[in-house]
Amino acid sequence: MAKKTTTFKVGGKAVPVSNLDKVYYPKTGFTKGEMIAYYIKVAPWLLPHLNGRPLTMKRYPNGVDAPFFYEKQCPQPKPSFVKTVQVARHHEPGSIQYCLVNNLPTLVWVANLGDLELHTFLSKAPSVHRPTKIVFDLDPGPPADAVQCAQVALWIKEMFDNLGLEAFIKSSGSKGLQVYVPLNTPITYKETSLFAKALAQTLETAHPELVVSDMKKHLRKGKVLVDWSQNSETKTTVSVYSLRAKERPFVSMPLEWSEVEACLKKKDASLLFFEANEAMKRLEKKGDLFAPVLTLKQHLKKALAKFSSGETTKKKPLKGRGDGSISTYNAKRDFTRTREPAGKPTGKAGKKPLFVIQKHDASHLHYDFRLELDGVLKSWAVPKGPQTDMETKRLAMMVEDHPYDYAHFEGTIPKGNYGGGTVMVWDIGTWENLGPEPHEGLKTGKLHFKLNGKKLKGEWALVKMHGPRATKGNEWLLLKHGKAMKPISHKRDDASALTGRSMAQIAKAHDREWTNSRKSKS
Repeated sequence: MAKKTTTFKVGGKAVPVSNLDKVYYPKTGFTKGEMIAYYIKVAPWLLPHLNGRPLTMKRYPNGVDAPFFYEKQCPQPKPSFVKTVQVARHHEPGSIQYCLVNNLPTLVWVANLGDLELHTFLSKAPSVHRPTKIVFDLDPGPPADAVQCAQVALWIKEMFDNLGLEAFIKSSGSKGLQVYVPLNTPITYKETSLFAKALAQTLETAHPELVVSDMKKHLRKGKVLVDWSQNSETKTTVSVYSLRAKERPFVSMPLEWSEVEACLKKKDASLLFFEANEAMKRLEKKGDLFAPVLTLKQHLKKALAKFSSGETTKKKPLKGRGDGSISTYNAKRDFTRTREPAGKPTGKAGKKPLFVIQKHDASHLHYDFRLELDGVLKSWAVPKGPQTDMETKRLAMMVEDHPYDYAHFEGTIPKGNYGGGTVMVWDIGTWENLGPEPHEGLKTGKLHFKLNGKKLKGEWALVKMHGPRATKGNEWLLLKHGKAMKPISHKRDDASALTGRSMAQIAKAHDREWTNSRKSKS
């Protein structure tokens, strides 16, 4: 097909453009001409973020459904208004001449080449070895989505709040979110990269049920990758206000933190994503929410001592309400579709702390072992269930805290929801601490306790695993202490401690309301 060429007069320059009616987004009919028009309209806000930053092109000459390619070397021939910067190659001799999108004519020129996505350095020319900001790319592993990313982003914000540094957030325009911390003060990539990695690993240790810092795909299912590796002079990151090559013309758009909180509360990922037309209306209304990233001066080195002290991850007592600690639990559930109890204020617990073991037939049958502490239920998934003999060791994977009222949840979690399947209250009672103070035990990795339940009575311990077998950071062992007890019979194993029902009876009843065994106050 013959190329249809015309000329745009922009910024006082004549820029040839071609095939404006070519469809770039087949699902919506969004054309190349509309793509260039968007970049012209958004230029007053976009260009300050591109200015001086070496550009890696991601070119889609035939639209988002056709093959694309990356291009670092600025294409030749090029117009005289296109400025470049020479950057030495890292792994081989020579250098690369990168384009600099410093003006509107250059922006239109690269857009006409099919550079649909704009990926830039975190540093500016001529100081290309000194980043001006730190970025954390939050990438959800299905079935996790932007809702779980919102929770992780808020944790990152809290950490930076404690460090005295302001963080900004935008949607990636793809699947997840990106948190930026402007610096604009002397720093090296080595320093920002080491810091970003340490922070990501700290967050993973604090929330292993939802956060992963290692890019290996088999570790990422249902979790959020906190990708710290973008903080490298060998990598580029998608620019704010760039279009993305998805089914629809979504934009990498700045967000307000209140919008991130609303997304988490409503469990609605769509609240954080905007197509080109919506992006323009939002910009005209709110202005450039990312403008401070260009100029705000913050000193990372002054915050490092605070971070090294562990001050960023200290948690306040929950005072029996279960708020804060159960944010991961809430983030994983849509309470409009499941009758599991949400993390809301509860009444006072009993004089002795409660324990509960729930038999859970989800994707795999397992037992959830929970100990009440600080008004929430500290929880471990035990695939083979608790043992009664002294020799057996049971793997126990520590998972997110659950609200106190979950102790009395028995019924069906609808399919398609997190943990969908049948839940039985297998055993319930009180527990007594026999070891060091429980918070210290959680920190050091050993809890020793006595259970007084309807089925289990006696001493057990939870011990955190270390070494090469502990690959995820949340592996514990459930051990029998004291003396052995009589094994639980098959009949008792399949009987609810609350209602006496079997797993089959609970499933058949399709009971989606949780059973509260506590007597109401008159």
